[in-house]
Amino acid sequence: MSDTVTAGAEGRRRWLPLQVHLEGHDRHRWAGPLAAVGLASGALLAVLGLPPVDLHSPLHHAGVMDPLCGGTRGVHAAMFGDFVTAWRYNPLSLLLVLGAAGVLGREAVGRLRGRWPNLRVRNRRAAVATGVVLLVALEANQQAHADLLSSGPGRAPSTWLLLSVTLPLAAAVVLLVLLLIRRVGRT
Repeated sequence: MSDTVTAGAEGRRRWLPLQVHLEGHDRHRWAGPLAAVGLASGALLAVLGLPPVDLHSPLHHAGVMDPLCGGTRGVHAAMFGDFVTAWRYNPLSLLLVLGAAGVLGREAVGRLRGRWPNLRVRNRRAAVATGVVLLVALEANQQAHADLLSSGPGRAPSTWLLLSVTLPLAAAVVLLVLLLIRRVGRT
């Protein structure tokens, strides 16, 4: 009878795209350092202020918002603990900050306990479908907030200093991601 119950429960969870496994080794060694760099960049953003550069595409000035619009201002707000404002600017920014904090928590627990919670893609189609649905919902949200996102962030006296610090950090993050993608492609 327990086999039937287990098989039934397994069938009900088959559509879930991700599964967490506790394992004796870290399958996502890159996640902790990437989260640390991201949170350090967010902390610099909180301390130094918003950058003085306009990183928008030409479509932004025509009123078409992309899924990343408002992300910098959202991370800035989230680093100050203003989660409502961060969500208004871009829900993804709040998820990035909280997700990075969660990944660092995972790193600490894994190092202390020797057991790592590792994510595995269980159902690739469900993962892709979920990602597409979430991306479309994010795009619709951003377009609905076009008036808010089109407004300028203002200028702080330390923004040029911020630019000189964040550009090398952003370049380091991009290089790290490219190396990880290349490494994953080899396996």
